[in-house]
Amino acid sequence: MLISDIATVGEIVRMQEITRMPGAPDVVEGVLNLRGKICPVVDLRKCFDVEISDSTDESRIVIVEIDGKDVGVIVDAVTEVLRIPGDRIEPVPGLIAAGSPGFLKGIGSLEKRLITLVHLETALRASGNAAPSHERAASA
Repeated sequence: MLISDIATVGEIVRMQEITRMPGAPDVVEGVLNLRGKICPVVDLRKCFDVEISDSTDESRIVIVEIDGKDVGVIVDAVTEVLRIPGDRIEPVPGLIAAGSPGFLKGIGSLEKRLITLVHLETALRASGNAAPSHERAASA
């Protein structure tokens, strides 16, 4: 699986301590301190309703920009960064698109591989939770 726009990726970091936040949506694991900046962290496996497994040495947090804010996304591994020419990307087949919540952006064909392209912001919203925000309004 591939986040469809590498331009939204700021960096890829090893797993580190994530501080849980009471009352956060289910997909939000908590926050981390990224060089003095607080960054919410989301577990993509929960967004895609995939079995949750323990973190391994290969697990990473991909820092992406959503709505102008940095969000950490937990992934099982990052194996490579790919460039897929536009003419190698096909629309999601109708039968699959009809049953998906709209976060599938296309299918990339590269050499002998098929790569699922995901629109990350839409995936987070489809999970029933808006993309996490750094700022929460406090009521007095």
